Parts: sequence; C-alpha cells; structure tokens
Amino acid sequence: MMGTQMSSRGKKRRRFSPEFKADAVKLVQQGGRSIREIARDLGVAYGALARWTKQAETDAGNGASGELTTAERTELQQLRRENARLKMDREILKKAAAFFAKESE
Repeated sequence: MMGTQMSSRGKKRRRFSPEFKADAVKLVQQGGRSIREIARDLGVAYGALARWTKQAETDAGNGASGELTTAERTELQQLRRENARLKMDREILKKAAAFFAKESE
C-alpha cells in the first residue's frame, strides 16, 4: 500500500502500489477462490479488486472491444491535458492579436 488520500466524501481513500495490485490479480487468476474471498482476505474492496482484474485482462488483450488498456488511458489523460493547455494558449494568442490590432489603428 502506498498511502491515503481524502475522497470527496471526506473518507480516507487508500492507495495501493502497482505491485500489490498485480499480486492480488494473480491470486484471482490462479482460481480456486472467489474475488470476494480474496478481497476480504487482503482487506480491499470487492469492487476495487474486480476492477483491477478486469483492467489486467484488458491490458493482456483479453478485454471487451473498445476497452482501453492502461497505456491508452494514460495517453488519453496526457492528450486531454495537452489539448486544454493548447486551447488556453490559443485564447491568449487571440486576445494578444486583437490587442495589437487595436493598438496599431
């Protein structure tokens, strides 16, 4: 586990390391026990372990059509941040161009 963070509801939200998640998913993939049992034994929420397992399957190429891999999700987040920054830069340049056009009249 890496640390905690406050959620929007004021509760502490635990964060788990990628290694912990990978080990938990391996336990699920080995079979023999349900996700619910493994989650309870590890002290994590059932939904979290189910999401980690589903994402691992997608990353391995076994996900449903249209599901994004972790790498694709990361790239999408980066592209969205860059797009927002470029939109802001464009607005600044438009305002500057309008200002200088007005000054030159």
